[in-house]
Amino acid sequence: MVEAGQHSASEPSQVAEQGELFPDASLPDELVGYRGPAACQIAGITYRQLDYWARTKLVAPSIRTAHGSGSQRLYSFKDVLVLKVVKRLLDTGVSLQNIRVAVDHLSVRGVRDLAKVTLFSDGTTVYECTSPEEIVDLLQGGQGVFGIAVSGAMQEISGTIHEFPAERADGGVIETMTPDELTQRRNARRTG
Repeated sequence: MVEAGQHSASEPSQVAEQGELFPDASLPDELVGYRGPAACQIAGITYRQLDYWARTKLVAPSIRTAHGSGSQRLYSFKDVLVLKVVKRLLDTGVSLQNIRVAVDHLSVRGVRDLAKVTLFSDGTTVYECTSPEEIVDLLQGGQGVFGIAVSGAMQEISGTIHEFPAERADGGVIETMTPDELTQRRNARRTG
């Protein structure tokens, strides 16, 4: 268990290994991005929040920032995931100052590394746990009040992100995935 902003003392061999959370094809590559309105819908935030967080550099778009009137920010999958985590932390009462520390710590990790992280908070401090032992230690200390499994947020996003328009930063064509039978049934129910 480490306080967000510190590095874990655990050696990689000590951390319980988890299987692949997603097959490679289900995660967009680092050049695929989502414009602001899509990022808002995916993360469950307002455009006003997104704009404020980008201007204050809480969660800035890693693919393309806005440059003047008419330009569009482009958020990566990881950016959208962090937006969703920030929203959840805010909803539980964590201050923006403490969220900023947690985001700075999460931003240095890759997407697959984030899937192994669970964030806990007592409402004041945000703690990062990467193993079941760290979670137990935190809970036994009586400090943890709520937890956010980043992998859960990642699964939610990956289940819906393909429904939103995306674009490649290099101007390339995005291969559209053929929806599976369950997705086709859900879409049919939505449209009537």
